[in-house]
Amino acid sequence: MKESRPQFEYISAAKLPTRFGEFRIHGFVEHSGQEHVALSYGDWQPDDNVLMRVHSECLTGDALFSTRCDCGFQLEKALQNIVEHGKGVLLYLRQEGRGIGLLNKIKAYQLQDTGMDTVEANLHLGFDADLREYSICGFMLETLNVKNVVLMTNNPRKAAALSDLGINIVERKPIDHGMTDDNKHYLRTKTEKLGHLFDAHLLK
Repeated sequence: MKESRPQFEYISAAKLPTRFGEFRIHGFVEHSGQEHVALSYGDWQPDDNVLMRVHSECLTGDALFSTRCDCGFQLEKALQNIVEHGKGVLLYLRQEGRGIGLLNKIKAYQLQDTGMDTVEANLHLGFDADLREYSICGFMLETLNVKNVVLMTNNPRKAAALSDLGINIVERKPIDHGMTDDNKHYLRTKTEKLGHLFDAHLLK
């Protein structure tokens, strides 16, 4: 009888020197073949509260320096915060464009260029406003021996989704960073339609 493949697998780890500090990069794969990574920094005991961010892939913001969103800014700020704190984890999930994929995100950008907001564009393309899911996060944290997290996010829905997976969030820390003239409308939409928490006076 053929054995079934595990839902999630831990593949390997290696040193990852960055301009923020030296992390370890850990590779994970889902049964579907989708690959994800975690960056860990420092050491902790199993019961320590570990600073953590779950960051969804954004090629345009993370790698191509787009200011249409705040993703790249938040990624850098999260890594800086982890190094300054002395220990922490960043889970980098491969779910581009809130789960719709890179090319559909570009289609959504084109619709936003004509006046739609990010939610309206996704809905127009036949997608929900946010298709992301976080089921692998529990496995990633268990593999890294993290039981209690201080979560860096402005998104209460993300915090609730992680809590529903049994992840113990002892504190939520905001990560307001990277607001520009190019992304203020995008951030207002995230606040008004998706429930994200930002400093309101910065979005005026």
